[in-house]
Amino acid sequence: MLLVLCACVLVAQAMVAAVNLLIPQLAASELHPTQGGLVWAVDAYVIVFAALLIPAGALGDRYGRKGALLAGLGLFAAGAAVSALAATPAVLIAGRGLCGAGAALIMPATMSVLVHLSPPERRGQALATWTLAAGLGGLAGNVGGGLAGEYLTWRALFWAVVPLGALLALTIARTVPRTPARSDASVDPLGALLLAGTLLAVVYGIIEGPSYGWTSSAVLTAFGAGIALLAVFTGHALRAARPLLDPRIFASRRLRAGALGIGAAFFALFSLFFVNAQYLQYAKGFSPARTGLAIIPLTVGMALVPKLGARLAERTGPRLPVGAGLGLIGAGLLLVSTADAHTPYAVYACYLLVLSVGTGLCAPSLTLTVVAELPAHQAGLGSGLNTAAREIGAALGVAVTGTVLASRFQGDPRDPAQVGAFTDAMGAALATVAAVLVLAAVAVVVGYRGAGGAAGTRATAAGKRRADAAR
Repeated sequence: MLLVLCACVLVAQAMVAAVNLLIPQLAASELHPTQGGLVWAVDAYVIVFAALLIPAGALGDRYGRKGALLAGLGLFAAGAAVSALAATPAVLIAGRGLCGAGAALIMPATMSVLVHLSPPERRGQALATWTLAAGLGGLAGNVGGGLAGEYLTWRALFWAVVPLGALLALTIARTVPRTPARSDASVDPLGALLLAGTLLAVVYGIIEGPSYGWTSSAVLTAFGAGIALLAVFTGHALRAARPLLDPRIFASRRLRAGALGIGAAFFALFSLFFVNAQYLQYAKGFSPARTGLAIIPLTVGMALVPKLGARLAERTGPRLPVGAGLGLIGAGLLLVSTADAHTPYAVYACYLLVLSVGTGLCAPSLTLTVVAELPAHQAGLGSGLNTAAREIGAALGVAVTGTVLASRFQGDPRDPAQVGAFTDAMGAALATVAAVLVLAAVAVVVGYRGAGGAAGTRATAAGKRRADAAR
């Protein structure tokens, strides 16, 4: 059961990364997308994914996680088929959005099933395995996208997802038991619509800023709409008898710190993912398949370090591994920002390894913080909030990086004479992201103040006891 649930997680995460490897092929395809269109082809999946995660988690709590998981796999396969058949950038973006809706059902359902079916003493190990599967999804997506770009086409990659989704659905139907549904769990359609609209408006403003101008009426209207929708959502949630997401849960300083830390880490990682394939293919001359394999150093720390991070958190509390991990991610980004066409790949791989170790160090503590701060009967909401923080960070990372890159480089990176200008713009984009990450890391560490050492361990244990009692 654990294996097939983690396989679902891996596939959902892989499709986030795979399209990044296909950006050069998509740019040269018969679709003729603009730079903004390429960003939307990547971000449509992530935006819909992030916007629907919390309501999707609530749907699973109310109607059953197994049903939500099966529905998610069906939507995921349907979206892949639409993407494979796309004749215009708009249809490709729509298909990617449909895939994102399926992934939004898949991710919280898998985590909440694990929370409910794992005994308390094994819950941490199960969550660590889930986190590892999400990390390995990035590797699988990069390798799969690279192989498709080298030997097949971007359409073939999407077609491959259709039978894979059907196979996973059949296995889930036969092996995963049903978990109790809760008729009192809130779905709150109005809250879900307001939350999704908030995210869409903000990311739209970031992506379209360079095209329309940051002071244009379109961009200012988008940001204003995002702020207004967030205020309306907050007011609605405070008044509603059963809101989708009660803002009062963020009174917990640890929950705020955990969610911000997860979002900041993935903000940085997906900034790198967006430019990595372009840098290796345009500046280093790597083939798509070699580019996919070249990301492997980024997964080493994600696979080997989480156990060290979990043990360190048990001894010292979460503050040390979280602060050190986010610091290493920022340092890794700054190192990558110095790379140019003459940087040896071995050096570049070491930069990726620094990022990888930082991610593996902080991810377990951040994930457990969000899950442990909510009772187990809200497992869908907790897992949705955890994954929403990841994907919101990822969407903003792609948007900010793409925006800075587009504002500083309008040429063709395939032209050898313009490679230097491209790597300069890439460096500026990654340095900007690193600066934002450092500020977020300071806020996260401050949020964990008082959660270190034995006190932090006792607080985490108390949170677990409350969750177990709620079950």
